[in-house]
Order: sequence, then C-alpha cells, then structure tokens
Amino acid sequence: MKNNLESILETRGEKGFALPMVIGVIALAVIIAGGGYFYIQNQSKVEEEKKAMMEKEAMEKKAGEIMNKKEGTMMTKYTGAVLAGTSSPLLDFTKADYDSAVASDKLIILYFYANWCPICKAEFPLMQEAFNEITNDKVVGFRINYKDNQTDSDEQNLAREFGVPYQHTKVFIKGGKQVLKAPDGWDKARYTTEINKAIN
Repeated sequence: MKNNLESILETRGEKGFALPMVIGVIALAVIIAGGGYFYIQNQSKVEEEKKAMMEKEAMEKKAGEIMNKKEGTMMTKYTGAVLAGTSSPLLDFTKADYDSAVASDKLIILYFYANWCPICKAEFPLMQEAFNEITNDKVVGFRINYKDNQTDSDEQNLAREFGVPYQHTKVFIKGGKQVLKAPDGWDKARYTTEINKAIN
C-alpha cells in the first residue's frame, strides 16, 4: 500500500521532482532554525560581555572618587580597582596609578601576587584587612600580578626593577627609594606594624 504523499505525487506525475523539493524545503528550515539558534546564543554572549565591561567601568569610577575626609577635597584619582581601604587605598596595579603614587610623598606598598599561589591567596586578605584599618592618607598599596596569566609587561619590569625573587614578596617604597623588601609571609599584625614603622 502506497503512502498518501506517493499517491498524490503519482496522480500529478511529479514524483521524481517533488520529493527532492520537499527534502530541500526541510533542509532549508533546519538551516534557518540552526542559524537563528546560534544568533540568539551570540547575542547572549555579547550582552554578558557588555555587562562585564559596565561593571569594570563602575569599579574604576569608584576608584577615582576616593575622598579626603579631612579636607573634603578629591585625593589623587586612581584608575585601578580599589581592593581595600578608604583613606589609603589598596589598588589593582596600573602603570598610571603607580607613577602618580611615586610622584607623591606617600608610602607605596607593592604586593607581588600570583593567582595560582596558595600563600598569596591566604595572605592577601590579611593585607586587605590591614588597609581597611588605616585611618590616614599617607599610604597607597598595589597588588602586582607576578608570573601568572594576568601579568603584563609593566608588572614584569617592576619585578625586575626591585629584584623580586618570587610571589608574595612585599616591597615598601618611600621618597622613590626601596625601604623594605620581605619575601616571608605576614599576618595582619605584621602588616600594621611594618606600615606604621615605615610611615613614622
């Protein structure tokens, strides 16, 4: 017994022509549906990237709006993300921010951080706690990427300049000169002690 489609095609005398036409229409529909699916997926990815960019810009704006509580005036504007601190910020490194800090009379603290390093992951939050408790504006800190997948050439140059042997090294700079380099692990109390000693 022949199916309905074959019967219709035979009666019209178009069996040899219409069957490939039906298959072609089905194939075209599948291609269009697939293209639509990939277009929608791509639009979602574009929206996610746009959202991530807006979040980054908001963090950078926050970094640039650090207020000097004593005078009610703007302090140095920084472009890097603020990772801790209000009076004295701990920032994600940017070359422009670092150059601006060097031009000031502030104590600069560099922390050479690798995102694969378990010591760094344990110690860096303690540094953030110490910066959150600083009540004057005489300090600025930077987290410098070191030999990880986020390290840029400026960060590599800085590590060479200060002879940094490995990650979780701290370098203190005052008046443009290195005043301390410590590769050992610190707790929050040690950060507080060393920062106060270097300021005074």
